[in-house]
Amino acid sequence: MIEILPSLLAADFARLGEQIAQVTEAGVNFLHFDVMDGHFVPNISFGVPVLQSLRKSTKLAIDVHLMIEDADTYAPMFVAAGADCVSVHQEACPHLDRTIRMIQSEGARAGVVLNPATPLVTVEHVLPLVDYVLLMSVNPGFGGQSFIPYVLEKVRALREQRGRLGLGFSIEIDGGVSVDNVGRVAEAGVDWVVAGSSVFGAPNPAHAVTAMRQAAMEAVARRV
Repeated sequence: MIEILPSLLAADFARLGEQIAQVTEAGVNFLHFDVMDGHFVPNISFGVPVLQSLRKSTKLAIDVHLMIEDADTYAPMFVAAGADCVSVHQEACPHLDRTIRMIQSEGARAGVVLNPATPLVTVEHVLPLVDYVLLMSVNPGFGGQSFIPYVLEKVRALREQRGRLGLGFSIEIDGGVSVDNVGRVAEAGVDWVVAGSSVFGAPNPAHAVTAMRQAAMEAVARRV
């Protein structure tokens, strides 16, 4: 089952409740929540109070992506605020094994994130621990960027490694995915597709989600 995760970074914040209702109607199971600190990435986005408010207004699972330098301090706060999944960057976590275990001990699923140019070998030892791996297909920090094609090779390699090792983590991708390329992404082996501008920038976000899911599922059928 391919999951489409609408990214709230691309939503109209003045209509956030309405837009969440639209994608909920389309059958999504997750919302993607990007946290930026202005240090690890050159932008600032949401904080804990926003997540607390969001948690009160939706029953969907919330996937928190920490693009921050001090994940060990803030990850427990986001779990307490309602995060169901928390992912941290390999590039920002000097004690990655400990950070992943800590997130899981707090009661959330834990993911590790790799920037486009970061090789898979840097996370091979934590793959048996993580619940999911997020591969960035843009350089993190801003929405609306173009998809970086070589990340598909990383997806295929990660999928092969997962099968060879008999592991069960999900593969997630984030950045520049639209209805035009989601088929290639799904065919490569992605399970969770983060989509921001292509969903919330569409005239009807619910229709956009449905179209992306259909294209992805057709590609998965071809792969099988």
